[in-house]
Amino acid sequence: MKKTKGEILLESGTNEIEIMEFMIYGELYGINVAKVTEIMMSDKVKPIPHSHPVVEGIFKPRETVLTVIDLPKYLTGRESEKDEKDLFIVTNFNKMFATFRVHSVVGISRISWNDIQKPDKTISGGEEGVATGIAQTEGVLITILDFEKIVSEIAPETSIQIEEIEKMGKRGKNKKPIVMAEDSVLLAKLIRDSLNKAGYQNVLKFDNGEEAWEYLRSIRQEENIYEKASLIITDIEMPRMDGHRLTKLVKDDPDLQKIPVVIFSSLINEEMRIKGKQLGADEQLSKPEIGHLVEVIDELLEKNNI
Repeated sequence: MKKTKGEILLESGTNEIEIMEFMIYGELYGINVAKVTEIMMSDKVKPIPHSHPVVEGIFKPRETVLTVIDLPKYLTGRESEKDEKDLFIVTNFNKMFATFRVHSVVGISRISWNDIQKPDKTISGGEEGVATGIAQTEGVLITILDFEKIVSEIAPETSIQIEEIEKMGKRGKNKKPIVMAEDSVLLAKLIRDSLNKAGYQNVLKFDNGEEAWEYLRSIRQEENIYEKASLIITDIEMPRMDGHRLTKLVKDDPDLQKIPVVIFSSLINEEMRIKGKQLGADEQLSKPEIGHLVEVIDELLEKNNI
């Protein structure tokens, strides 16, 4: 039986992503549909003094004031030519709205995370680039952009703040192993540094859900499995295997299902909470709430007597 769009979007753990494809200067880019709230025709924008060079300004289509980011300028480093045919992609992630100017929207493709490759570091000179993945559909390559990285570069205060941990006061050291699946080098370092500062000294970092799952499979027969993995923190968006698929595999496995799983993602909203709950996630938190994450880890480890 053919599924409706609503049913498709509510499917959980299929390891697939819906990508909205858009064009900038003839190049094809993509964004996770889950981040998009609306597409609208470009409009007149009010400039804001002393703002970041790629911030065009603000506009108010209805009740909410939205900040517009000149994505062509961000990607190329040169002033972009504004056209009345340009579109605004309105997004919501990390509990905030941001609007991006693009030249056109092509459509939506459904792709397996297994078919999305992490870009080689040679592309960005050894640094983590703005592309979070490279996908291919109908023989055409799509660059999936890391919108969280773009926003955090423009407004660093929107990213994870280690200072939140310092406000929690002095904490003892804890060597219980925490498995972390996070593809962003920047965010993985911030999360690990924050957990270390909170006393959690043994963080095992994996670049995607597939690598984390391979590790978890390797410890299934351990006499005390909690000595190898006392808790799992996972992002949702990751190449090869996403966090929802990882959660499903863990919670469906009789040897692993008692390990607490915390989904820590910029995509947490009501729909995503339903998905995560269906899959058995113990907690779901929105980035960048690192202080809340530490509190949840404390509670889950104590609750499960780990």
